[in-house]
Amino acid sequence: MNLIESYEIELNLLKDFIEKEKEEKLTEKVAEKLTEAFENKKKVLICGNGGSNCDALHFAEEFTGRFRGNRRALPAISLSDSSHITCVGNDFGFDEIFSRGVEAYGMKGDFFIGLSTSGNSANVIRAVEEAKKMGMTTCVLLGKDGGKLKGMCDYEFIIPGETSDRIQEIHMMILHIIIEGVERIMFPELY
Repeated sequence: MNLIESYEIELNLLKDFIEKEKEEKLTEKVAEKLTEAFENKKKVLICGNGGSNCDALHFAEEFTGRFRGNRRALPAISLSDSSHITCVGNDFGFDEIFSRGVEAYGMKGDFFIGLSTSGNSANVIRAVEEAKKMGMTTCVLLGKDGGKLKGMCDYEFIIPGETSDRIQEIHMMILHIIIEGVERIMFPELY
């Protein structure tokens, strides 16, 4: 495969997402539900492994910092603190690193987002289970066929790519669209 073929694969993934999104309007629904959480003094927790962990950090800082313009900070936490991850990984096992964060910071009415390009990340699965047990709204961004996480959450995005990099590129776009959606509802003066 050459670079042009690689570009065409990503373009097709994007076109497929856009067509499905036009029909389902899922990003709009998630933005509305997340706005509802923020307006009710709730927060969003997000997690993922590797590059998805970086995307989780990026998503959280867009709410606590700024996205398009100056506005009040919104409560978003990426479950990515290295001391927490190594402590929990050592004491309870790697599968529990995110669920312990959900248990520590989550509460009923909060919003949880999990990122897994395979859909099979055991630590994200455990975090979803904990979030559901606590009465949080759950959303996952997945890849390939959705893996074991498919069908577990209130909202799900499945990007049927074959490689993590292409899936993550679409995931980050989705996360940015959700952030923009929240801002458009809560801070229309920015737009």
